[in-house]
Amino acid sequence: MRRSVLLLVSMSAAAILACHQQQPSYEAGAAARRPPSLDRATLVDLTYAFGDDTVYWPTAPSGFELAELAHGRTEAGYFYAANAFSAPEHGGTHLDAPIHFSAGRWTADEIPVERLIAPAVVIDVSAQADGDPDYQLTKVDVTSWERVHGVVPEAAIVLLRTGWGRYWPDRKAYLGDDTPNDASNLHFPSYGRDAAHLLVDERKVAALGVDTASIDHGPSTQFWVHRIAHQSNVAGLENLANLDRLPPTGAWVIALPMKIAGGSGGPLRIVALLPDDTPPGDG
Repeated sequence: MRRSVLLLVSMSAAAILACHQQQPSYEAGAAARRPPSLDRATLVDLTYAFGDDTVYWPTAPSGFELAELAHGRTEAGYFYAANAFSAPEHGGTHLDAPIHFSAGRWTADEIPVERLIAPAVVIDVSAQADGDPDYQLTKVDVTSWERVHGVVPEAAIVLLRTGWGRYWPDRKAYLGDDTPNDASNLHFPSYGRDAAHLLVDERKVAALGVDTASIDHGPSTQFWVHRIAHQSNVAGLENLANLDRLPPTGAWVIALPMKIAGGSGGPLRIVALLPDDTPPGDG
């Protein structure tokens, strides 16, 4: 009798283990949360340089401006260079702080650094966006991704790859319209409202990033994704480069913006670390 009971317990345990191994889980995702060793990781820069051709929102009062203060040999005989720069917070590769669309939430300097250094999840909708420039990531897109790669881990940084980076810095192609001071006819893909609710409210991700000008798609007038994310202190990372070089999982992201006191956002230097055994691409 005792041997029968032990055999039954053993078989039940094996069945439970097998079931867990077949289902995507946060525990499976947790194993991928270990950052790659810096001496063996491949570094990928996800940042566009700031300059005269940097894309800003059409209604921005100015773009990036660099003024030379000094450049040349000093009276003492050594070379010296210095510049002054000015720019709106939201343009080029940049961060949207939660205060951007939600009163009382974190400003750029208040975002905890652990929310900006995290494992990356890359969801690729470039095929869908090729057929629809206004495509919005859906909840079904996310759950379909999860069936293959496991549940999106809590506190991950989600990066949406639309393929729109191929248009940078052509304003008309990238934004869908280049009419000055008019944002009423923009066309580019991004996150959808139901996907944002799933990722922010249920998966509790740390940030939403995208290779387009906004975490809301171009035609948006209500900016639901910004509002959903920022209400929960989830930052946005916009105008990201080189997402085609990242795998669906396994990379880590370091997304450090200019730490502007009270800022609603700011220029961002963002890089990805790929483990040496992780094949890039196919995000």
